[in-house]
Amino acid sequence: MKQNEIMKMLYDVQHPAKGDKNIVELGMVEKVECEDGKVTVTLAFSRHRDPLAEYLIGSTKAAIIRHAPGTEVEVKTIIRDEAKKKPAGLDLGFDEISKVRHIIGVASGKGGVGKSTVAVNLAVALARLGYKVGLADADVYGPSVPKMTGTENDQPQAFLEGEKEVIMPLEKYGVKWMSIGYFAKPEQALIWRGPMACNALKQMILQVRWGELDFLLIDMPPGTGDIHISLVHDIPLTGAVIVTTPQAVALADVEKGVNMFRNESIRKPIFGLVENMAWFTPEELPENRYYIFGKDGGREMADRYGIPLLGQIPIVQSIRESGDGGEPAALSDRPDGLAFIDLAGKLAEAVKPFDGKSE
Repeated sequence: MKQNEIMKMLYDVQHPAKGDKNIVELGMVEKVECEDGKVTVTLAFSRHRDPLAEYLIGSTKAAIIRHAPGTEVEVKTIIRDEAKKKPAGLDLGFDEISKVRHIIGVASGKGGVGKSTVAVNLAVALARLGYKVGLADADVYGPSVPKMTGTENDQPQAFLEGEKEVIMPLEKYGVKWMSIGYFAKPEQALIWRGPMACNALKQMILQVRWGELDFLLIDMPPGTGDIHISLVHDIPLTGAVIVTTPQAVALADVEKGVNMFRNESIRKPIFGLVENMAWFTPEELPENRYYIFGKDGGREMADRYGIPLLGQIPIVQSIRESGDGGEPAALSDRPDGLAFIDLAGKLAEAVKPFDGKSE
């Protein structure tokens, strides 16, 4: 391949925070080298690291591989305008979370259990109880927080503060929100390997001006992979909340999540288990309960592992409608909203022994 062919491929790589201009138009492609079937692209960033650096690196690789399958691709980065050009590193400290009392991971071992629904509504419910709350959407492959909060058309602002670039979270419903979904188009697939996703996630947490918070919830992706290990080792989590459904197949996977947090190398407290979709209640028959996915599976698992059962959330049509409409159910005083308020109160009680402690 020739350099001009590679440059044409890179026109596909758009920078979501720059009016959808591509990296070639933005002058970010410093050098393209082709040798022995390997392509090396050097991207030049401004003096301060772009908040979407890992995303752009992954998209650059994906664009070349899409046009030329089987090509070995390496992407290097430099910082432009410095006297000595050097590789751009990810230098993030804990300054922006220094005023956060509790960082709580909302996790599950399995997808499809409504973890993001629980996380968003729990954040809103905590805010309704008077707490200062933020939520970071760590599900980098399927960010749903923008849709569920009606903020998908908004974009956080970034600014320079001395030598540091800071991202301002969005605020709505009394909660501060941050998600990689704010920087990518809804239909855009994020084709990232584990290390890229981990670095992007850390930027979404450690580069954000959270300010003073009682709770920073982290909506974690399902599973027990790279992102989870990175979170528990690189972010000072206070502990976790586990979400499951009563279904046996979900409980089997959630057990893996419980064991991950209890692993000797991690040892983070689990504040409780939330049984989502515990039963179906028709809105017109609020006293009726239909146990579609089984009965009390979450309660039995909580008892087996010695974990508090923080709440049982029913399947109510309004929860789905509220999520799709960008207005979380926890804003209401309906039974579904009150269930999340009760859940928030129990979590707040569970973390009280950890006030002032660093896990």
